[in-house]
Amino acid sequence: MSKSNSNNPAYASPAGGWGALRSSAKHIIQSENAMKGVRALLRANQPGGFDCPGCAWGDSSTAGKIDFCENGVKAIAWEATSKRVDANFFNQYSITDLKSWDDHTLEKSGRLTQPMFYDGENDHYQPISWDNAFKIVAKSLTALSSPDEALLYTSGRASNEVAYLYQLFGRVLGTNNFPDCSNMCHEASGVGMTNSIGIGKGTVTMEDFNEADAIFVFGQNPGTNHPRMLGTLRKASKRGATIVSINNLKERGLEKFADPQSKKEMIFFTGTKISQYYFTPHLGGDMALLRGVAKSLFKRFEQDKSVLDMDFINENCQDFEAYQRSVESSDWDKIISQSGMSREDIEQVTDIYVNSEKVIFTWAMGITQHRHSVATVRELVNVLMLRGNIGKKGAGACPVRGHSNVQGNRTVGINEKPSMAFLDALEQQYSFSVPRNIGFNTVESIHAMLSNEAKVFIALGGNFAAATPDTQRIYKALSQCDLTVQISTKLNRSHLMTGKKALILPCLGRTEIDTQLSGEQCITVEDSMSMVHSSTGQNEPASEHLRSETAIIAGIATASVGDSIVNWNRLSGDYGLIRDEISAVIPGFEHYNSRVKEKRGFYLNNSAAKRQWNTPSKKALFSAALLPEKLAHESAQNQTENKVLTLQTLRSHDQYNTTIYGMDDRYRGVYGERKVIFVNVDDMATLSLEQGDYVKITTVTNDTVERSVDHFKVIEYAIPKGCVAAYYPETNPLVPLESIADGCGTPTYKSIPISLEKSLEIA
Repeated sequence: MSKSNSNNPAYASPAGGWGALRSSAKHIIQSENAMKGVRALLRANQPGGFDCPGCAWGDSSTAGKIDFCENGVKAIAWEATSKRVDANFFNQYSITDLKSWDDHTLEKSGRLTQPMFYDGENDHYQPISWDNAFKIVAKSLTALSSPDEALLYTSGRASNEVAYLYQLFGRVLGTNNFPDCSNMCHEASGVGMTNSIGIGKGTVTMEDFNEADAIFVFGQNPGTNHPRMLGTLRKASKRGATIVSINNLKERGLEKFADPQSKKEMIFFTGTKISQYYFTPHLGGDMALLRGVAKSLFKRFEQDKSVLDMDFINENCQDFEAYQRSVESSDWDKIISQSGMSREDIEQVTDIYVNSEKVIFTWAMGITQHRHSVATVRELVNVLMLRGNIGKKGAGACPVRGHSNVQGNRTVGINEKPSMAFLDALEQQYSFSVPRNIGFNTVESIHAMLSNEAKVFIALGGNFAAATPDTQRIYKALSQCDLTVQISTKLNRSHLMTGKKALILPCLGRTEIDTQLSGEQCITVEDSMSMVHSSTGQNEPASEHLRSETAIIAGIATASVGDSIVNWNRLSGDYGLIRDEISAVIPGFEHYNSRVKEKRGFYLNNSAAKRQWNTPSKKALFSAALLPEKLAHESAQNQTENKVLTLQTLRSHDQYNTTIYGMDDRYRGVYGERKVIFVNVDDMATLSLEQGDYVKITTVTNDTVERSVDHFKVIEYAIPKGCVAAYYPETNPLVPLESIADGCGTPTYKSIPISLEKSLEIA
């Protein structure tokens, strides 16, 4: 089994357990509104309560009265804080002042309370009325020479209702420019799976995890990014399922987990072993590993015809022979070199796969943020199809989405490349000519701002300036816009990297009561398992001046395009009417309002799970893609005399996306700091580095832009030789805007060629 040759001193206890409880209590207390936070937690992920604003992991049908994780506690406490960022705050601190604050301090300042306007002259945001704010947006939009000079960005936090209204507004305006957070994370999953099986969503449900014989976990860290998944894996492990983790870093949550709701595990300080097997391939080496598994399967098939499910392949699939030729032409030396795994390890992975009748492959950004990520996703599907593990109980493909409704946003129309069927349905429902051109994705939007092709940027949630690559260039891009608009709950970096003029429009949080003309509203979201369920806020709003995201979009739309095509205010006054509109336009949402009242919501049918293939040939398609000619570090080595390493950017445990709740990363042994880099002990020796040294990190590239960050502390870690890791957004400046995945445009945050040198002085 592949193992790094450095010891991981980070965390001896199981993930979860008492450490999670202590951390949860700390964050609730630090919110300075502990009782409000506790009351809210008891309604998190419960029927009639609100959906956790964190990850998109599904709800179990057998979930108990307490169904939240440590990260959910952090998110809820963060939103329930008593701290406020109001007009007095902005009067006290200028934009220049705030730019010097770190990201944690900015968001820790508290909840935004009223609309604020930056006029481009005064260095302070000034209060503005909602009506005047909408007029400023409308004036800027109507002044554009083309609707395609507007960019409408969406964060995965947005509900189905506001996302649908937002895309409808954009298309009435006349643009398909809908960059969204999917473009930066799971775009490769959507593209790869759609090309292979005709749908870009996972084919499994929560119930499939209860029946799987083996679960392969690729490129993800559930203990930090979606901790409730550990509960699902724990149950699978305890009933005897084989769990195989394939991840570049050794992560504590994938090794051992103590369920805080288990009296035995808490009293006796024990936990459940999660992964029976743990492999650590080279960054970007997962496709080579999978190709090795496929090569071994074909070899075994020569002796044992039951190894491949030829009935499934012959009945459901196309291009099998081309794939077989591609596999047979793949060289073992290249497979071993690129994967960073031995032939014996790859054969062991194959043994586990062959001896398991029902298998789930689950993955996240460790797979999707490389140049060859689409090909890797398709290779995951290839290997599943070889043994018929698509469309049967206890088996399938499971891309684990990040934010709580990122999948739902795409379902209801947040897509720069909408299908013609969706656009046809909009035209039929609303009787206007919808734009048919392909819009800008996230990276293309940044290029458009830099070239002055885009002049108004509106963000429905998120922290665009901190989430995107090539930090200095994104700052420049935003500064060139005539207007930037941020719809937000808390202060963040994007409010300070303004256009020539800027608006902050504060909105209700997921935990807060949303009252409109027709009364209290619920919203709906879709999780990674395609379950759609309702969410109803429980807390009083942080300010009387806050508006819901839906009401804000309706206000902007009414001021900008009028109500002759759509009565925006009528829809925002009753979200049930928006759901009726979705029912009329999008297949699968029939009787939306009644079905969402079911205890755990309803399932959006998945065609591939039924072995119905929505591809041009109506067959599932094998991909015969070749392995990459070279990985990132191999391609860059001839551009420098220094040793080239491959960097992946990642989150700390006190972080969710760009929100930094604290300065600790306890599972990795980091406390009170973030400017660190995790390095293999052999690489440290080669570079004459010692634990605690400070280094400058420089991107190795053939363009003329120098990208570097300095004064990062070296930490020895269990990571394969040649690979390093560091937190984002601190290392986003190292990711070139041009370094994107083939076929989907996702920034390659997990495969940046870099070099290290000792810092000249310590900051």
